[in-house]
Amino acid sequence: MLILCETRLSVVKNLGYFYTFFGFWLFLHLSVLFSKYMNTVVLGTQWGDEGKGKIVDLLAEQADYVVRYHGGNNAGHTVVIGKNKYFFHLIPSGVFHPQTVGIIGNGVILDLEVLTEELAKLQEAGIAILKKLIISPRCHLILPYHKALDVAYENARGTNKLGTTGRGIGPAYADKVSYNGIRVYELLNWDLFIEKFRFQAKIKNKILKTFSVEPIDIEASLEKYSTLREQIIPMVQETYPLLQRVIGNNKNIVFEGAHGIMLDNDWSPYPFCTGSNTIIGSVNTGAGVSIKSLDTIIGVVKAYLSRVGGGPIPTEIHDTLADTIREQGYEYGTTTGRPRRIGWLDLEAVKFATEINSINQLAITKLDILSGLKELKLCTGYKLKGKKISYSECGYRELEQLEPIYELLPGWDEPISTITEFHQLPTNCQNYLGFIEEYLKVPIKIVSVSPERNATIRI
Repeated sequence: MLILCETRLSVVKNLGYFYTFFGFWLFLHLSVLFSKYMNTVVLGTQWGDEGKGKIVDLLAEQADYVVRYHGGNNAGHTVVIGKNKYFFHLIPSGVFHPQTVGIIGNGVILDLEVLTEELAKLQEAGIAILKKLIISPRCHLILPYHKALDVAYENARGTNKLGTTGRGIGPAYADKVSYNGIRVYELLNWDLFIEKFRFQAKIKNKILKTFSVEPIDIEASLEKYSTLREQIIPMVQETYPLLQRVIGNNKNIVFEGAHGIMLDNDWSPYPFCTGSNTIIGSVNTGAGVSIKSLDTIIGVVKAYLSRVGGGPIPTEIHDTLADTIREQGYEYGTTTGRPRRIGWLDLEAVKFATEINSINQLAITKLDILSGLKELKLCTGYKLKGKKISYSECGYRELEQLEPIYELLPGWDEPISTITEFHQLPTNCQNYLGFIEEYLKVPIKIVSVSPERNATIRI
């Protein structure tokens, strides 16, 4: 009898352990299930042009809101739906889904001419964008003198050009941090806008004359902005309380990064960078959302590398292979139209991007462009003067002088743009993805095999 009681107690005790474990397991997996799309950030892990627009559009299918939180119209995101291509520079890429509201957060700098052009194109495409776009009054404005100064500064640099887009991004951010910026807030208070614009424009015109650049017409500009403001004022609303409210109501939000991590104003090979911070903390500064509220941080990795403009690319390809990849991948700037420079996938730099942003999922894009290449190179580290050096230890001079350490993998011949399941990919293609995942220690969850939104493998 004693033995029987002890046996029953043992069984009860073990069942208790089982149910405790099972309860924890169920809670964990249900938490993951219900928070899968709650607050998701999409970041580019390279020098831009990774395919963030497609990934945002894909995720926005289950989103209530999609938020741009930094950068300006130097960003260029592309969404392909059927035979139609749509280009985004300021408006969030996920607004094609009927339930999704777009938010332009306070960290974005706005060129109103570009914004109104985008609005018109989306309306032509049948998107009721005027009813589903919200703009923060805290956004700073890119004004005509900023664009003129951008060109003037690049011309003055001569052969040492930075390769800016000429969109006035740098001068606008310079005005922002030197207390000379003008915001959407001033557009709401037109007398303040007129006063500040005239004051700043007179100063900027003196600088432009120094560089032999034609000064802007102040009164003509004011007349134009008087018209532009009327178009955007109905969409202006303080976004901070709105985002706090929707987060509290467990709505699904996708935060859209505008530029790659390697272009961050602090963590890039400065000065070959953009004017804003692009790392995860810019969600906090550019949208007012705590990073503690973020559930999924997706790093978008192009299967090779490209960039527009000047600056070092340790893995740059200089032979005809670069031309082949450029043509197959149509690597021309969405914003500028300039041909992009091409390189092998730099995992040393991407690893830095995954670490500094706590990236917990990867999306691999443009994998189909590598089909037909006999051999693929993956950069797994750097050497400088015979010694290993990490990305974080490099400035632009080191990145120009170092020697990449490559891992060679066999390529594949088969086209993959119609494949819908991971196991259908060629073995060497699977091995390529497996190497990336193992090196970065981050799971690959999305693989894009063509620009079209449905040409995507979910893992």
